[in-house]
Amino acid sequence: MIIEGNISVKAALLGNKREVKEIYVLDNKKDKDTSFILHKAKERNIPIHLCTKEEIDEKSSGHTHGGLLAEVGMRSYENLDELLHTNNPFFVLIEGIEDPFNLGYVMRTLYSAGCDGLIIKERNFGDSESIILKSSAGAYEYLNIVSSKDVIEDIKKIKEKGIKAICAMRKNAIAYTEADLKKPLLLAIGGEMRGLSSKVLQEMDQNIYIPYANDFRNALNASSATAVLAYEVKRQNEYS
Repeated sequence: MIIEGNISVKAALLGNKREVKEIYVLDNKKDKDTSFILHKAKERNIPIHLCTKEEIDEKSSGHTHGGLLAEVGMRSYENLDELLHTNNPFFVLIEGIEDPFNLGYVMRTLYSAGCDGLIIKERNFGDSESIILKSSAGAYEYLNIVSSKDVIEDIKKIKEKGIKAICAMRKNAIAYTEADLKKPLLLAIGGEMRGLSSKVLQEMDQNIYIPYANDFRNALNASSATAVLAYEVKRQNEYS
């Protein structure tokens, strides 16, 4: 797979979750960030190819590469059993978010808010992986992600460790500002169209919702809801 741009290539190098096979850089690209990336690549003996703009354009799929590409292998994912040894963790389960841009925005928010592990249903991202990487601003390479074969079984494992499970769901819910979002915590968030499945909802200890300032009846998109809730988790745990 070819990934494009300084942010994506740097994240792949520093995240250490995939093999970076080769790097292609515009022959006249001279800036501090690129120099850092190439230095890290040389440290790991990754081949670097100086290319013309035409050669870069031919290898890329878009026009936002900024003169830097990398050929990379498949991303490796984290093991939930290992993450369960994390002290006082904040886990997030995402369900029903298929759009790669939206998923990337969610990952960017969760990583910045201090999420210790994201659980998503096992899937093959295919060609959309580079979109997720770019829209996440590289967070896809840094965030611990569990590609789950059985989401319900993984929720049960988490709860067996004494971790409370709270979900974004308006029915029978309390306002998120009234909820105890202290860690250890599993927060489940569904896509705005389908929400969380009934099986996931059955495993939750508490439903929470985001109060609106008016009578607006539609759901926030998943990335917006994630930002509100994840930063409330951060706030409550910083000022407890």
